[in-house]
Amino acid sequence: MLGCSGSYAAPDTSCTGYLLQTAGKNVLLDCGPGVLANLQHHLPLERLDAVVLTHCHPDHWVELPILCTVCTWFIGRSGLPVFGTAETRSMNRALCGGTDPGAFDWQVIDGHSTIDIGDQRWTFSRTDHPVETLAVRVDSDGRSFAFSSDTGPGWTVNGFLDDVDLLICEASYTSEREPEGIQHLSARQAGALARCANVGQLVLTHQLPGADVDAHALEGADAFGRPVSVAHEHVVYTV
Repeated sequence: MLGCSGSYAAPDTSCTGYLLQTAGKNVLLDCGPGVLANLQHHLPLERLDAVVLTHCHPDHWVELPILCTVCTWFIGRSGLPVFGTAETRSMNRALCGGTDPGAFDWQVIDGHSTIDIGDQRWTFSRTDHPVETLAVRVDSDGRSFAFSSDTGPGWTVNGFLDDVDLLICEASYTSEREPEGIQHLSARQAGALARCANVGQLVLTHQLPGADVDAHALEGADAFGRPVSVAHEHVVYTV
């Protein structure tokens, strides 16, 4: 866990970012504000194999141009694979002189994409969010991980999460905010989603700064039927 705050960072925290490590590869999933600093506690930037970005909202990707600076001027790297939506690519170009920087080998993905990064098979599903947003599922060596990214309850899951060993699911609010029609999930909705998919372990993330994380955990667990965890920076989960 490199960053877990939703929309903007709470004091002493970072926005969304996760490091997925298998025997074969080290992949950064989302790159929100503060994530690169935390990443360096776990992995030298030279050892990063790829970046996957779920959508163009700044709290999920806006440190990517900083990573470009690192690659170009400090570690002398070009062609780092970056996978993201067309909107995210366009925004990154705007911050990098109007073109794709040589530091990155950018590949546009959508909800139908499948990519292999070493021993990791990545699949995607478009969620219920105002911009094109992709949930991810990663399967490797018989184990599976999924991240909801940002989504409202209108996401058509269609088995995408079935029997996932570990799901990190957004739970921006508790249930009293559900009627507002915001395209995010409550902890109750996240727990119910995970229970329907027979998820092995559920971790709630993307709480807004100042949220009562204990209330999120209790509400999520009640809907899931088992205890859940709330994401914290630098916590490591083994799948």
